[in-house]
Amino acid sequence: MQTALDFLKQNNEVAFATCEGGLPKIRVFQIMKQEGTVLYFATSAKKAVYRQLHQNPDIEILSMKDNISVRCSGQVNFHVDDDIKKWIFDNNSVLSRLYERYEQLVYFSMNIAEMDYYDLNPTPPVLRHFDLIKGEEGRVFVGEKYS
Repeated sequence: MQTALDFLKQNNEVAFATCEGGLPKIRVFQIMKQEGTVLYFATSAKKAVYRQLHQNPDIEILSMKDNISVRCSGQVNFHVDDDIKKWIFDNNSVLSRLYERYEQLVYFSMNIAEMDYYDLNPTPPVLRHFDLIKGEEGRVFVGEKYS
């Protein structure tokens, strides 16, 4: 599991999926901070994604590079400590270019509930599923080759 978490730290630009009216909505987001299995994000309260997260807090993210991908799912939590909000704003050059003050943004976190790690480089590929709620780890079955 640590390999997957380390991958997310190095590849923090993710496809970020929400749902609205029963339809998937996806966009590129950046993981602003990572503490173990907790991922932090920021957005504007004026954006559709903010409304979607309040209507349905379930999200999925996907990061990919060089035949390795990590997919995570969980629920958002809008209770983020002020110190973390300030750290995120101060340590992300994009945010400070777009907004004057950290209070202009909405910050939220996701505790990873499930995570899939795929490394398609070796033969056989490394395919792992982690259920952090149940504390289970298992292989992902693809076709008849993997167990």
